[in-house]
Amino acid sequence: MIQTARIRLGDQEVGYSLSRSSRRTIGFTINRDGLAVTAPQRVSVREIEGALQQKSHWILSKLDAWAERPRQRELAYETGETLPWLGGELRLQVEPHGVRTTLRRDRDRVLVTVDPQAAGALRQRAINAALVRHYKREGERFMTPRVEAFAAQLGRTVRKVVIRDQKRRWGSCAADGTIRLNWRLMGFPEVLIDYVCAHEAAHLVEPNHSAAFWNTVARLMPDWKLHREQMRREADLWTWS
Repeated sequence: MIQTARIRLGDQEVGYSLSRSSRRTIGFTINRDGLAVTAPQRVSVREIEGALQQKSHWILSKLDAWAERPRQRELAYETGETLPWLGGELRLQVEPHGVRTTLRRDRDRVLVTVDPQAAGALRQRAINAALVRHYKREGERFMTPRVEAFAAQLGRTVRKVVIRDQKRRWGSCAADGTIRLNWRLMGFPEVLIDYVCAHEAAHLVEPNHSAAFWNTVARLMPDWKLHREQMRREADLWTWS
């Protein structure tokens, strides 16, 4: 039987699932679904909570890493499919025309023309490449001023904002002040994009995930915890591969 429980680790309340087994030690598993604890039958809840407190730093860092890891949904790249865009949707229209793949936006519709001779995986790659170029280009225009504004609030300067394909995280901040952001963020509601931008700007001050770092994030976005939780719950709604 699997039970659910909650515990306060540091300044965060963390939910976890608890199952009993014949194992001799308490085990922890962290994945996209959160924290799972497996414990021997004889171990008390108090002992389990003590073990969680001892591993709190590791647990929180792993949960943060999973929260920053993009989820993806698959596309067939066919007319009528929808793409996430700033918390809403763009409707895809694919037309066979010409030899070059082109893309044009018209409000909530995105029209991609593709070589009529292209088929199968070649056709899908051509359409995907056009869409990714669009998301990257618009992402740079949309997110760069947001990152720079958050950095300015902290008295810091961003060397450069780069929009790229990052499979395992939403953003990163290099020691030289370069901030890299995932183009898939353009599918998210604006408030969640702002959370990631604030998160990375805060790394210009604190290049870690210490309490001081989260205090810096709170200076920029006092309700950051709500947005992080929303990203954990809904990331698969706003991304695609």
